[in-house]
Amino acid sequence: MKVLIRGAGVAGLTLAHELATRGADVTVVEKRLEIAGNASWHAGGMLAPWCERESAEETVLTLGRDAADWWDAALPGHVARRGTLVLASARDAGELDRFGRRTSGFRQLDASQIAALEPALDGRFGRGLFFAEEAHLDPRKALLSLRDKLRGTGARVEFGRSSAPASQDIEVDCTGSGDRRPELRGVRGEMLILRTHEISLARPVRLLHPRISVYVVPRAENLFMVGATMIECDAEGPITARSTMELLGAAYALHPAFGEAELVETGVGVRPAFTDNLPRVERDGGNIRINGLYRHGFLLAPAMARRAADIILGNPGAKEFDLEAHC
Repeated sequence: MKVLIRGAGVAGLTLAHELATRGADVTVVEKRLEIAGNASWHAGGMLAPWCERESAEETVLTLGRDAADWWDAALPGHVARRGTLVLASARDAGELDRFGRRTSGFRQLDASQIAALEPALDGRFGRGLFFAEEAHLDPRKALLSLRDKLRGTGARVEFGRSSAPASQDIEVDCTGSGDRRPELRGVRGEMLILRTHEISLARPVRLLHPRISVYVVPRAENLFMVGATMIECDAEGPITARSTMELLGAAYALHPAFGEAELVETGVGVRPAFTDNLPRVERDGGNIRINGLYRHGFLLAPAMARRAADIILGNPGAKEFDLEAHC
């Protein structure tokens, strides 16, 4: 079967990989000239279904708990399974208690246990929550590696175009914010990338705050991704001064060494969401749409890819998938 996928973000590339491994003839087209710049490029890359349960439906945990295994199988060596550390300052201890009541899969840590996990944070926090089963990856390396792997298996991944060179049996719309249906809204996420040699972290750290909670995700070469805001807005312009100050302030609150860090990059991604903030695989006539991944792109894209591949390839029992309705 020949399948055309429109969009080379995380949804499109994970579906392409799923289909290619099942023997489909896959073409991915992307109107951008390169992968860089889409919402997936600016993602945190956290595979954290238990933490996300704090503000998401149980379905996100159910569908996301196998994401790390999918990514590990697709791209061996890309996934770091070191858990997630959740912290709060002493004055925001109530936020830590609230987070714990809304989640599961963690253990309570005291100051010495926090220091054992992250020596750089020794003496800075008295309590924390550790979600040992969670993982993370570098989304940019993952996207580039998926692209290269697909090309290596004979799939076509073409940039700077929106149409396929030949007829296809089915088309799948994975264009994200390019889908202008009124039932979709944009949720703007802003992020920073900092570089410092003064601190090292082994895993993502979430710092809770009553107004804006921030995560800091370590990457290679002494880089740290700091994100991310959730602003109900479709604008794709540069990051605002307010968000920059809030993200920098949170990083500094985690550790003062971030105050001397280099501000390497700022970024903005507009993530499409339905009213329930859950993704959907839907039929559109004879074709398929995957959209509404919201802030759960790398976490839920594998589950969406598996379901869409089942529908496309005629797996018995496969049907249109609305997470809220079918889980």
